[in-house]
Amino acid sequence: MCATCGCHAHPVETITLEQKVLAKNDSLAAVNRDRLAERKIVAVNLMSSPGAGKTTLLERTIRDTGALRPVAVVEGDQETLLDAERIRRTGCAVVQVNTGAGCHLDAAMMADALDRLDPADGSLLFIENVGNLVCPALFDLGEGGKVVIVSVTEGTDKPLKYPYMFAVADLVIVNKVDLLPYVDFDLAACRRHIATVNPGAEIVAVSATTGDNVDSWYDWLAQRQPAGGSIPPAGS
Repeated sequence: MCATCGCHAHPVETITLEQKVLAKNDSLAAVNRDRLAERKIVAVNLMSSPGAGKTTLLERTIRDTGALRPVAVVEGDQETLLDAERIRRTGCAVVQVNTGAGCHLDAAMMADALDRLDPADGSLLFIENVGNLVCPALFDLGEGGKVVIVSVTEGTDKPLKYPYMFAVADLVIVNKVDLLPYVDFDLAACRRHIATVNPGAEIVAVSATTGDNVDSWYDWLAQRQPAGGSIPPAGS
């Protein structure tokens, strides 16, 4: 059972509890958003199922763009420091948030992480959420952009099976395209499925392992920057 939203409760109780939890969360998220805006920090919430490649994409992104502006990471997992240790080896500032039985980060956890991390003014802040295609979509953290990562090893139908996650995405990254010759995945059909649940979502197909088309991801990040600052596209 999710320790935060009480997923296994009676349906009526679940709805009431969810409304109260989300209302409190949204209030805290608004405080986080103001706090980030005051310091011109752009926060991007990365969400996916486990194993889609969030950490690998972050490692490459930090190495490719970290010299251009300060980068910091909030790592969310139920247990262990494994992903935070991977990020720390890139030289990037990182703080780990372990949720225990919880299946997502929330705004209160985010506020605590900001206190501990204290990212520099003008930073690009990545939030690697707990691997889950359901609950993270419900909880605003105060971020400036939501990114959903799906890998070609997961199946073409993920946007249809988990529509709310894809509906909230500003960007969908289809990762591990280097494996397309070896898996049963229809990229064109996946794009159509994403457009069905979220016509406004941008979609990029990349390989975080080989670096194929990651410039499209960096270009999207550049567009998320506050007035007066940007991350130039790789190679510029």
